[in-house]
Amino acid sequence: MSNFLNKNKMPVVLFIITAITCIGSAFTTTQSKPYTGGHKNLQVLPKDISDDSLDMIMDGFKAALNVKCSFCHVRNEAEQKMDFASDEKPEKEIARHMLRMTMDINARYFNFDSSTRADTISVVTCATCHRGTQHPDPESVASDMQAKQAAWKKQN
Repeated sequence: MSNFLNKNKMPVVLFIITAITCIGSAFTTTQSKPYTGGHKNLQVLPKDISDDSLDMIMDGFKAALNVKCSFCHVRNEAEQKMDFASDEKPEKEIARHMLRMTMDINARYFNFDSSTRADTISVVTCATCHRGTQHPDPESVASDMQAKQAAWKKQN
């Protein structure tokens, strides 16, 4: 009989251990990697941006345009690594311009709470227009936006 009880208790014990672990990890905050001083030539993003935040933004660019780092950055073959500070590729300056543009759109049209950090508003992002392409087709973006607006008006 005690063997039967132990078999029935095992799933309950495992569940409790799992629940405690999950709850504990939910309340444990992960520290983002702080700024290490290695970022050079940041002209739009904050100079003291954390490594994690910068990586997250760059990953967003890569996903929105379906590209790799080499789309905007050059590789230093002598050092066998990417030269992120270089402005050799014109795509990098275009990315800066587009980042300023989306920040301006978000600050002007989506800053409903009058945030002092309007640069953190991200209603309009690269993916809004690019949608996985390097060079979005303005006509398809416009027609998609018009269709969404018409559907919204129909619902409201």
